[in-house]
Amino acid sequence: MAFYFVQFLTGLASAASLFLVASGLSIIFGVTRIVNFAHGAFYMLGAYIAFTLTEQFSGAIGFWGGIVFAALIVAALGVLVEMVLLRRIYHAPELFQLLATFGLTLMVEDLVVLIWGPSDLLGRRAPGFWGAVDFFGQNVPTYDLFLIVLGPLVLGILWLLFQRTRWGVLVRAATQDRDMVAALGVNQKWLFTSVFAVGVFLAALGGALQIPRDAVHHAMDLRIIVDVFVVIVIGGLGSIIGAFVAAVLVSELNAFGILVFPKISIILVFLVMAAVLIIRPWGLFGKQEAPARRTPGLTVNPWRPLMLNERLGAMAALVLAAALPLIGGNYALAVGSEIAIFVIFAASLHFMMSVGGLASFGHAAYFGLGAYGVAFLAKMAGLPMIVSLLLGPLLGLLGAGVFGFFSVQLSGVYFAMLTLAFAQIVWSVAFQWVAVTGGDNGILGVWPEQWAASPSHFYWLSIGAAALAVVALRITVFSPFGFALRATRDSPLRGEAIGIDGKRIQWTAFVIAGTVAGVAGALFAYLKGSIFPDSLGISLSVDALVMVLLGGVETVSGVVVGAIVYKMLSIWLVSQTDLSKLVLGGFIVLIVVVLPKGIAGILETIGNRRRPEAPALLASQIDTAE
Repeated sequence: MAFYFVQFLTGLASAASLFLVASGLSIIFGVTRIVNFAHGAFYMLGAYIAFTLTEQFSGAIGFWGGIVFAALIVAALGVLVEMVLLRRIYHAPELFQLLATFGLTLMVEDLVVLIWGPSDLLGRRAPGFWGAVDFFGQNVPTYDLFLIVLGPLVLGILWLLFQRTRWGVLVRAATQDRDMVAALGVNQKWLFTSVFAVGVFLAALGGALQIPRDAVHHAMDLRIIVDVFVVIVIGGLGSIIGAFVAAVLVSELNAFGILVFPKISIILVFLVMAAVLIIRPWGLFGKQEAPARRTPGLTVNPWRPLMLNERLGAMAALVLAAALPLIGGNYALAVGSEIAIFVIFAASLHFMMSVGGLASFGHAAYFGLGAYGVAFLAKMAGLPMIVSLLLGPLLGLLGAGVFGFFSVQLSGVYFAMLTLAFAQIVWSVAFQWVAVTGGDNGILGVWPEQWAASPSHFYWLSIGAAALAVVALRITVFSPFGFALRATRDSPLRGEAIGIDGKRIQWTAFVIAGTVAGVAGALFAYLKGSIFPDSLGISLSVDALVMVLLGGVETVSGVVVGAIVYKMLSIWLVSQTDLSKLVLGGFIVLIVVVLPKGIAGILETIGNRRRPEAPALLASQIDTAE
C-alpha cells in the first residue's frame, strides 16, 4: 500500500510541470485561438537555458534565479516570435497556424543541437531539496513534494490574475468575444502579445523546473507536446481549472498504468482522451461552441474539370515520368518510387481536407495499417504479392471505418485532435504488441516478388498506382457524391434540408481517404522491405499536411506538385546537411506566410489573371440576360 501511495505522489509531482505547460497553451489558445505546436519547443528551451544559467552563472544569480531568468528569456523569445510570425497568421486557418508552429519546432530542434550538442545534459539538484522524506518506509524526494505544492500554488496565482486584475478581465473578455473587446478600444495586438508571453513563460518554467528530475535532451519538445495536447483536450480548450484536473488525471494514468494495465499503458491516456471527446467533445471543463459551417479557412474555390490542353499536359508529364528508367540509375528509381507513393498518400488526405473540409492530424494511421496489412499477409500468411497488395489496404479501410465513425461526429480542432488520438492509439499498439508487430524491431523481409523486384519494374508499378489513385479521386470529386460532400462542407443545414445525410457522406469520404492511404502504405512496405511503428507516427501525418498545403488546398491536382516538391526537398536536405530540420522548418514557415495558396494555387491565380476573355464573357451573359 505504501508503494502505491508513493507512486501517487510521484504522479502529482509530474502533474505540476505538465500543468504549467498545459495552462500556458490553454491560455494562448483561449485568446489567440492558435493551437501552438511550438509550445513544446519553448518548454525545451526553458530546460536548456536553465541548465546553462544554473551551471555557468550559479554564483551570480543562484539556482532559483537561473530557473526564473531562463523562463523570462524564453518568454522574451516568445514575444519576438509572436510579433514577427504569429501576428501575420492570426486570421489564417487553424491548420496553417499549427503547421507554422510545427515548422518553428523543427527549427528549434536543430538549433539546440547546434548550440548544446546532441548528448543528454544532467542538471544539478535544487538547493534545499536534496534529500527524501520517508512515507511508510518508502522514500519520496523532497523536490517532488515541492512540485506537488507548486502546482496548486500556480493555479491559485493564475486564478487571482484572471479574476482580480483588469488585464485578466480583458483576457477573459477576449476569450468570449474578441470583436467586442476591439470595439471597446482595447489594443488587441498588445493584449495578444502579453497573453502569449505569459503562456510561453509558464511553458519555459515547466521545462526549467524539470532539470533536477530529468536529463535535458533535444526530444523533450515532442515528448511533452503530445501529453499537453491530451491534457488541454480532456480539460477543455481555454480552461485553466480543466488543465489542472486533466494534468493530474494524465499524470496518474501514466504513473499507475504501467502497474495496473501494463499491456495498454502506452495507449491508456489516448483511450481516455478519445472517450472524453466522444462523450463531451468540448472537454470536461470547456464550453460548447456553435458548430462551424466549415473547417476554418478551407474555403475552396469552385472547381472545374481539366481543359483539353491541361489533360494533354498531365499525360505528357506522366509519359516523361515513366521514361525515368531509361536515364536514371537505381537510386533515382528508388527515390521516384517513394515520391509516387507519397503522392498517393498526400492525395488521399487532400481529398478529405479540401472536398470534405476534414483536416486530419492522424492520417498516417491508415498509411501504416495498409503497410502492416501487407506485412501480415506476405510474411505470416505467405500470400502472393498481388493478393497482398489488393487485400492489405483493407486493414486501412477497417481502421478508417471504425475511427471515422466517431471522428466525423466532431468538427474543427476537436475533429483533428480525435484523429490524432486514434493515430496514437494505433501507433502504441504497433509499438507494444511485439508478438504480432515486432514492436520497435518491426517486420522485416517484405520484399516484392520477381516480377516487381527490379527498381524499374517497381517504379512503374508505383507511378501507375499513383496515376490511378489521383484520377480515381478526381473523378470522385466531380461525381454526385463529391458534390454532396462539398455541400456538407459548405452548408450542413442546407444539405440536410435537401435530404443529404451529412455524417454518412463525411464518414464515407473518411473511409475512401483511409483506404487510398492504405494503398500507399502497402506499396511503401514493399519498397522498404520492412515496416516499423514510425510509419504510424505524428511526423508522417504532418508531412502529408505540408504536402497538401505546399501544393495548394484550393486545387484538385496541386497536391501532386506539393508531394513531389516536398519529398524531393526533404530527401535532398538529409543528404546534404545535418541541419535538415532547420531548413525544412524554415521552409514550412515560409509556405504558410508567403504561399498560403500553395504552388499550384499561385499558378492558377496567375493563369486566371491572364484570361482577359472571362470578364467579357461574363458581361455578354449579363447583357443577354437583361
